Amino acid sequence: MKTNAELQKDVQDAIKWEPLLHSAEIGVTAKNGVVSLTGIVDSYAKKMQAEDAAKNVVGVKVLVENIKVKFPNSRSKTDIEIADEIIAAFESNTVIPEKQIKVKVEDGWVDLDGELPWDYLREITENAIQYLPGVKGIYNNITIKPEIRERVDKKDIEEALKRSPIDDKEIKVSVSGSTVTLTGAVHSWRQKEEAGRIAWKTPGIEHVKNELKVDYEYDF
Repeated sequence: MKTNAELQKDVQDAIKWEPLLHSAEIGVTAKNGVVSLTGIVDSYAKKMQAEDAAKNVVGVKVLVENIKVKFPNSRSKTDIEIADEIIAAFESNTVIPEKQIKVKVEDGWVDLDGELPWDYLREITENAIQYLPGVKGIYNNITIKPEIRERVDKKDIEEALKRSPIDDKEIKVSVSGSTVTLTGAVHSWRQKEEAGRIAWKTPGIEHVKNELKVDYEYDF
């Protein structure tokens, strides 16, 4: 059991432990399992790294992330330059079906649109550009449209969860058409995300509603 002060310190230490964030000035507050991150960093990658570090800390129930990305003048890029680098990143990765993706860049913010057959492709597409200089943030609006329509079997998802290191005893799976809903509780934010990824790997899935709660006893 952790107090608010202990959780705050654990998150601060987790962020400082990341080599990319040693010199980053990120503020952390914690109350009843709700952790808020604030501050300014000089790359989108650092923003995401801070978020991931906080999620890995036991006791974080909800994460509120208000970190802003601000580039030094020497590292700022025009939207056209960023767009050119995105195209080059897509072309260099043979896994990404670039012709199915539409990209818009505005003031350093990238909008991704289109339809892909698998969620992992959507994730790879975003990961390919998050380290590019000049990117302030990414809106991933890509939707999933399976190439092959298959009946989604609830039992398949339950079995996949059992094979994983996640404690699945409190996870309930429901299926409606091509939508999977996860409810119940897990012991960490990371387990919640991993359960969602497992559900997304099911053939025929178009939507996953991850409504899992992070159940962590608190003393404050």
